Amino acid sequence: MKRRSFITGVGAGLSALSLPAVALPIETASPPRPVTDRDYWLATLLRIVEPVLKAGAGGTLKTAMPVEAAAGRQESRRRVTHLEALGRTLAGLAPWLELADVPAAEQARQQRAAEQARQAITHAVAPQSPGFLNFTQGGQPVVDAAFLAHALLRAPTQLWEKLPVATQQQLVQALQSSRAIKPVYSNWLLFSGIIEAALLKFTGSGDLMRMDYAIKEHQTWYKGDGTYGDGPDFHWDYYNSYVIQPMLLDVVGTLVAAGKESKELLERLQARARRYAAVQERLIAPDGSFAAFGRSLAYRCGAFQHLAQVSLQQLLPAELPAGQVRSALTAVIRRTMEPKGTFDAQGWLQIGLCGHQPGIGETYISTGSLYLCTTAFLPLGLPASAPFWASPAQDWTARQIWSGQDVKTDHAQ
Repeated sequence: MKRRSFITGVGAGLSALSLPAVALPIETASPPRPVTDRDYWLATLLRIVEPVLKAGAGGTLKTAMPVEAAAGRQESRRRVTHLEALGRTLAGLAPWLELADVPAAEQARQQRAAEQARQAITHAVAPQSPGFLNFTQGGQPVVDAAFLAHALLRAPTQLWEKLPVATQQQLVQALQSSRAIKPVYSNWLLFSGIIEAALLKFTGSGDLMRMDYAIKEHQTWYKGDGTYGDGPDFHWDYYNSYVIQPMLLDVVGTLVAAGKESKELLERLQARARRYAAVQERLIAPDGSFAAFGRSLAYRCGAFQHLAQVSLQQLLPAELPAGQVRSALTAVIRRTMEPKGTFDAQGWLQIGLCGHQPGIGETYISTGSLYLCTTAFLPLGLPASAPFWASPAQDWTARQIWSGQDVKTDHAQ
């Protein structure tokens, strides 16, 4: 299928709110605009993931995907970047794949994407396939085995139950093989933890010690006001959203569902998550940009995975109307995904936050890393009738403040 045969209007998003004019180079010249925010989100997400799904389903991800990385790092990243691309793509796509009452206009695309995702997983874990991916060599594979595990938890029917039994067995073996990697004493503990959570859910047996260690250490690293340290120290970056809060919530949620952790702990984590969601919404500027500080800015709108997940799980704090959050996230997606240079000529992502900015990528960043941006699209896993999609668009907090509207005070919790 040609890339543009199933998407329209990716170049310019639509919101019921107009954004301030900004001098952005746009990837394509004013194609027809989608009808709704949901149409725009889905068209944009499918544009992002299509090259990964197509190559993964054909077993050609390792040969088809370009490897952009920092100078001198291409070869080392080539050994790990393909699992990055697959795990991160599926982590963001999974809730939409799992949605049972998807709108009729989305059904054919959902079915095709789900089948491609399962084919890609089959190649990734089959040792005899040319598309077999690295789950054991170096440290990075534990990171992206974790994103793949997170995708399985988010789409258990489409990405686990519908796999052939042989593929399920090979997938379990691949996830278990990542145990050979010792995680760094930081947010990486959650990578091991969520892999074990997926194994617990799908096989009935996961390493409770790895999960418990990650949970308990993050409790000691909690700094207050909805924010965890990345290890013992506080890091002023977006890792509470890239990794920490989404994975911590879902590791504990999986344990609670299995009767192996207290519901009270989950409720405490959810209260912290609500506060951090409020903070994240306030970080979004009137034009959809956000403060560019800290590591891994090349993950683009993935910096707001947490706000997206809290929306998906319908945990938004009372002071954040769903239509307001949708408008804010739409603005972020537009600001980070539309600039010229975001995609190469073949449709693959390129390093940058606002267009192609190779210098913004750390030494651990490569093409596969960039697909963490898909996690901003998690609310596509909500039905079109949910308040997130059905509520009227509203100004987000920064637009209210900087247009002179009256707003309530904000306080630490």
